[in-house]
Amino acid sequence: GIHMNTFLQSVQNLDGEILLQIQQHLRTDMLTPLMKFVTFLGNGGWFWIVLCVLLICFGKTRKTGVTAALSLLSGFLITNLLIKNAVARPRPFDTYTQIIPLITRPKDYSFPSGHTCASFAVALVCLRMLPGKWGILPVVLAGMIAFSRLYLGVHYPGDVLAGFLVALLTSTVACRLMRRTFSPQKS
Repeated sequence: GIHMNTFLQSVQNLDGEILLQIQQHLRTDMLTPLMKFVTFLGNGGWFWIVLCVLLICFGKTRKTGVTAALSLLSGFLITNLLIKNAVARPRPFDTYTQIIPLITRPKDYSFPSGHTCASFAVALVCLRMLPGKWGILPVVLAGMIAFSRLYLGVHYPGDVLAGFLVALLTSTVACRLMRRTFSPQKS
């Protein structure tokens, strides 16, 4: 009851405070176009969907592509269909008049971040299944997309963290399922 409400209120305050700090101290004319472009890559998960399709097209990376697609799809269902509507958290700019969004205001709920979930759902599979820099680059891009949501004022840090955690879950489950389903059979 009351303790939980106090806890949630302090999380809300911290979340809002971090966003205001980002807005005041990190926004620059140089960084803003980059952040808008990076967020655009995450819109509707299109970049990650294209990446999954490309990976599926080649024999060597097909298993990675299928695993990433499974992680992406399950992350989308959990985030956008289940949690967003269940939690119904308003966007930061709807709660704090001081937060100025730098892109068109998203209409759906804030928690968790779908951009972050989609990005890490694919990137974390790539990290586990692709060699070297091919696994690391998607994670760097996912991190940039996640940060862009805070920078642009459309998500709280808590939304981004939750999106990442859902992706961590779906990528782990997808990798395990694939390993179990397609592991070489003992003769």
